[in-house]
Amino acid sequence: MRTELFDYELPPERIAQTPTPSRSESRLLVLDRKGDVLMPVGVAPTLLDCRFAEVGRFLREGDCLVLNDTKVLPARFFAERKTSASLEGLFLAERPDTPAVWEVMLKGTRKVRIGERIRIVDRHRGHRYEAELIEKRPDGVCLLKIDSDRSAEEILEEVGFPPLPPYIRRDGNIDQAQEDRQRYQTVYARAPGAVAAPTAGLHFTESLLAQLQEQGVRLAWVTLHVGTGTFKPVTTENLEDHEIHHEWYQIDEENARAINEAWQAGGRIVAVGTTATRVLETVASGRCVAPGMGTTGLFITPGYEFKIVDAMITNFHLPRSTLLALVAAFAGLDRTLAAYRHAVAQRYRFYSYGDAMLIL
Repeated sequence: MRTELFDYELPPERIAQTPTPSRSESRLLVLDRKGDVLMPVGVAPTLLDCRFAEVGRFLREGDCLVLNDTKVLPARFFAERKTSASLEGLFLAERPDTPAVWEVMLKGTRKVRIGERIRIVDRHRGHRYEAELIEKRPDGVCLLKIDSDRSAEEILEEVGFPPLPPYIRRDGNIDQAQEDRQRYQTVYARAPGAVAAPTAGLHFTESLLAQLQEQGVRLAWVTLHVGTGTFKPVTTENLEDHEIHHEWYQIDEENARAINEAWQAGGRIVAVGTTATRVLETVASGRCVAPGMGTTGLFITPGYEFKIVDAMITNFHLPRSTLLALVAAFAGLDRTLAAYRHAVAQRYRFYSYGDAMLIL
């Protein structure tokens, strides 16, 4: 399919720069794919506008909500050269085979030489960590050797800032970073490793999850560590020629069993986000999922036949993105773009800190 088919017009002011004051007070656009779910007074509208706190209206006893429990690392950090020139970095991973070696993206390294030492700055307390640039790759990834025996997670908890996507404008403001640390994280995050949030889950509060459980909705958990590739635009002329990013996932036996039991009892499998969808469709065989872990390079595009996901909660995604392609595969491209046009006209907030859509 031509990539240009996944384009749409979005006024810049519709890109949310901050979250709503309360997570579940964000707006929710409900899209009925088949026209047989939303039937007030005998009429089946395709779209319905409401608040996320009302999501339980559209879920039934026995449905299984599948959530991604990955935890976002404070992966954005600041550094400086011995000349005091500033650098900005994004932690990607710690090399498992080489202690204290980080894979990072670094802004401002054009003049930085291999072997040069830099200082990672803790803007919270004024501390610094020494590091050496040991490799610069053509793809922009650099390797840093950190002069510390502490883990990357420990260091980043000290020096790091939330790794917000580039369309959310931030500087090094510490007060704003503290708010982002809380809000660019789901309330159920517990498995550190992501450098971007599974944003569909940002709308849930602990009380809303408890309310859903009280009405008989099951909860199941998967882990997928969201990487920077989630923001990579599709630049190829044809969507299929795009090289999809790979991400690490895990689903254990207990949660696989909960999902299978819910479906076998007649419940719907409701994926919270494209990340949970990607895990479920990776581990699905027919109408069952199997426990497992690994990396997934599953690229879901229109024409894909979904094996296990019956409904999906998702945010509004960038034009020409793999995430929009996944949503279009689930809801249909024409219906998806019509929903996006409706959301723009109704002044919904878009992208990571924006509003949500429930596709039934």
